Amino acid sequence: MSGATDRQPFVVLDGLRKQFGGRDVLRDFSLSIDAGEIVALLGVSGSGKTTALRLLAGLDAADGGAIAIAGEDVTRLKAARRGVGMVFQHYALFPHLSIGENVSFGLEGRGLERQEVRRRAEAALAQVQLPGRFDGRVGALSGGMQQRVAIARALAPAPRVLLLDEPFSNLDPVLREQTRAELRETIRRIGITTVLVTHEQEEAFDVADRIALLVEGRLQQVGTAEDLYARPRTLAAARFIGRSTELAGVAVPSGGSWGLRLAIDPALVWPARPAAPPADGKAAVLVVRPEALRFVGRGGIEGNDGGLAGVVIARRFAGPWSYFRVRLERGGELEVLARTGAVEVDQQVTVTLDPAAPPSTLFVAEAG
Repeated sequence: MSGATDRQPFVVLDGLRKQFGGRDVLRDFSLSIDAGEIVALLGVSGSGKTTALRLLAGLDAADGGAIAIAGEDVTRLKAARRGVGMVFQHYALFPHLSIGENVSFGLEGRGLERQEVRRRAEAALAQVQLPGRFDGRVGALSGGMQQRVAIARALAPAPRVLLLDEPFSNLDPVLREQTRAELRETIRRIGITTVLVTHEQEEAFDVADRIALLVEGRLQQVGTAEDLYARPRTLAAARFIGRSTELAGVAVPSGGSWGLRLAIDPALVWPARPAAPPADGKAAVLVVRPEALRFVGRGGIEGNDGGLAGVVIARRFAGPWSYFRVRLERGGELEVLARTGAVEVDQQVTVTLDPAAPPSTLFVAEAG
């Protein structure tokens, strides 16, 4: 029987584990990647994302688990035999070599004729839209073009998988955004399976088809940017992705689904989408995005809808929209995204959920 369901992932990481100095850096990490897909490993420093990349590259040995590329078990293969190309954070280009010599560096020791080495290097430069630059100097290139040279060097040996370790960290903010777009276009044109390591959400959102979020060595969630933002599966994922406010309370049935009876005002039940089935009356946390809230009553925009009263204490300007920080009368704060000028700092307001916004996510409260 054949069909789409029979398609096998191109890269499979199965139950990888790694310790350093007796500390678990990566725990039971499993991830499948399709051919031609771009997947970002996202997390803060120390989350395990670079360790996962190095295990895939063969630069470190896993303490447990298995790695397969194109159906081949490469768990115990040396890095040079895995068919991966890697672009390091600082590119590792040699300033005393020409552009083409830098690209050719990855072909050395393969027993190729000099003409074949040059042909492959020039082909790799053409892939990253740097044709005819073989004899140019690396020092004359911009940061974005140097990145392309580093990618060309990784592509010259015709790898099966391209690995990128924080490839934008050396670029200024303006060039970083431009280079992200160029990188994604280049990878799409080549069609190579790619794994990107980054600690920047914006980079992962811009470049990757899917994102694997790691927190303290554990995989929290894998999905599109929209999945992770709108439908987080764990409280750690909800806290990491985007901006949000947390409200404590207890889970209660509401409108055929679930809601949170707010601890700061038990008369209010705010509807929610549970990340996992809760239990009636059990402690829970509601993660609310700024755009899911609106101002009502008490000098706000509309009539009072029975929300939470407070005062605007700060504003973060973001063009036509602004983020307003509200200190609640009953304790705690909320962040509301509203049109710039809708309210002013020091203004008394009432905040409630916007019924037109996607439902906020409810999580069972963590112990302790």
